[in-house]
Amino acid sequence: MSRSFEELDRQSTPLGDISLRRRLEPTLEIDVFEVKIGEDGLMSSLITDGEEAVATLGLAATSNTALDVLVGGLGLGYTARSALEDSRVRSLRVVEAMSPVIDWHRRHLVPLGAALTSDDRCEFVHGDFFDLAATGFDLGEDAPTRFDAVLVDIDHSPRHLLDPRNAAFYTRRGMARLAERICSGGVFSLWSNDPPDDRFLGVLATAFDHATAETVTFPNVLTGVATSSTVYVATID
Repeated sequence: MSRSFEELDRQSTPLGDISLRRRLEPTLEIDVFEVKIGEDGLMSSLITDGEEAVATLGLAATSNTALDVLVGGLGLGYTARSALEDSRVRSLRVVEAMSPVIDWHRRHLVPLGAALTSDDRCEFVHGDFFDLAATGFDLGEDAPTRFDAVLVDIDHSPRHLLDPRNAAFYTRRGMARLAERICSGGVFSLWSNDPPDDRFLGVLATAFDHATAETVTFPNVLTGVATSSTVYVATID
């Protein structure tokens, strides 16, 4: 294989074949890692500002110390890495539904794999985040029963879902169940690719004491044109 393109791994999943690819971005002359299901792009290392903002904005909203953090969605690891950069974090559990994604990190096939797997605070959990949320996040005997921060980057937005079954999480009942698992002073942070949604902010307000929608704007590294996404931040007093 040339450096311009390489398929690093391919595995079968219930959703189809998932592949990890590395390609040379000719304009920037950098390696870009991409995950695809079939030929549909799922995630990329080219632009990671949104994934990082879920962690930085979320953790900035809590003054708690010795933080136990739960991340929904491992992806290429940028949300987890950003969370671990906060020195207050004492434990980080990352829930990922696709076992190949966890495998790639453990085999150091992705850029952040070595950093995450070598950090004693970080633990990968193979499971469906939304199923675990519906049952109170029972992650085992050694895991916290409540968290200082829950950081989620899985669906495109509360309205545009990867799986229709995820819809229950974004309802009043789903948010109330989530809030029960967050400590006093804690935070829920959620990435969305859509503009701020007043209806979802209203749902958050029924379960949390404070809820805001932060618009995150960053340049597209290829076009230079500003790109925006939304990070919802909801806190409990």
